[in-house]
Amino acid sequence: MPDRKASFKCGVAVAGLLMAGTAASIPGAVSTNRMVVIENLQFNPNNLTVKSGEQIIWVNKDLFPHTVSADPKAFDSGAIAANQSWTWVARKPGIYTYVCTFHPTMKGTVTVQ
Repeated sequence: MPDRKASFKCGVAVAGLLMAGTAASIPGAVSTNRMVVIENLQFNPNNLTVKSGEQIIWVNKDLFPHTVSADPKAFDSGAIAANQSWTWVARKPGIYTYVCTFHPTMKGTVTVQ
């Protein structure tokens, strides 16, 4: 029998992460969190521009693990399990291209201003 408490906690955690990214769409709201959803073997959005100091949260909605791995080793999430997330704070301006090392056709770019 599935552990309902664990499933509920995971669902609440993912819902909280999803809500954290919505402040940017509310006029006048300030958000320092940005979100990338990993689903259907894609990063969405796959191109993101942020300011230095902003936090980016990748949420894995697929049923299998993914990575968020930038070249040349600017950041690397390691395996992000299904229904889990990984966070990176963009501190240094530049353009960072990243891939999922398990699925190399999955690519994205973060531009830090």
